Parts: sequence; structure tokens; C-alpha cells
Amino acid sequence: MDEYGQLLKESGVLLEGHFLLTSGRHSDHYFEKFRILEAPPLCERFAVALADRFSKAGVTAVCGPTTGGIIIAYEVARLLGARSVIAEKAETGRKIGRGFRLGPEDRVLVVDDVMTTGGSLVETLAALAGHPSQVVGIGVYIDRSGGSNRLDRPYEAVYRRAVETWEATDCPLCRDSVPLTAPGRGGR
Repeated sequence: MDEYGQLLKESGVLLEGHFLLTSGRHSDHYFEKFRILEAPPLCERFAVALADRFSKAGVTAVCGPTTGGIIIAYEVARLLGARSVIAEKAETGRKIGRGFRLGPEDRVLVVDDVMTTGGSLVETLAALAGHPSQVVGIGVYIDRSGGSNRLDRPYEAVYRRAVETWEATDCPLCRDSVPLTAPGRGGR
């Protein structure tokens, strides 16, 4: 396990067991991303890694989707000397609201906490498409997609780990009667 994987395990972000994911699928690993966001030194350590990877991209604004992406966008923007912008939920997809302005001179880095399907990032890119700025890259703290993202911009992840998931009917942990935990929804 690399340095970041060890940090995630020690801080209670990377959990092992039997988990019910938001998608309804089951997994033997779970990333409790809010453990990163509640610990400013840990959040900053991952932000430094992302900022370093995009330090030569001329970033003038960093955009993150609500909720966790806001904190990450702020941290990375602070380190790059850029502005922080929010992509919040709208009736359909996301929007850049609250008076945030992006002009043709802006070079935007899109960031988020965990990449699984890429849905939040795709929605954020769509929201940015309505602005004359240029998206110069996408960065995440954790990529659990197993390389399945189809993003058409330079992409970096601080930590990558392919995590297998199963439909409940095919779950080997269910067959072995391992207790199921539903993190983020009140536990078991």
C-alpha cells in the first residue's frame, strides 16, 4: 500500500468489510470521504498533491461540485493562488451560480473528493460549458473507478484503487453471511 493508501486506512477513510453502496451494489471496501474533509491537515495533504500535479497549468479558478468538492476546491485554489468556484445542484444537473463569473481568460481546474462513476464531474463540466473559460484539467483525491472514467481532459488522482462491487444477488459476502453495513445512512 502506498503512502496515501496508508494515510486513508489510518484515518478511517478506507474501510474494509461488507458495505451497501449508494448505488445499491455491495462492496468489500468503502471510502468514508468525510473523514478527509473533517481533518484539515489530511485534506491539505491531498490538496498539496493535486496542486503540485497542476502547478504548471496556469490555473486561475478551481471549481468543485457540492458538497465535498467545495472544500477541496477552496484548498487547491488557495495553494495555487487561484479563485474558488462552486458547481451546485440545479433542477437538472449543476450550475455555476451565486454570482461566480468565469471569463475567457480563466483556466479552470475541476476537482472532487471521490471518483466512482464520474457523474458529479460530468455535471460540473456541463455547467462550465456555459461559460467562456477553458477547463485545463480534472483532479480528485480518490479514484475508485478502476480506470473506467471517460473524461476528455487531463486527469489526475492522488490515490487510485479499483474496488470490486456486486449486485446483492451475486455478492460473495452475502453468501458467507458477513454482516452488511450501510455507511452514511445510519449504519446497519
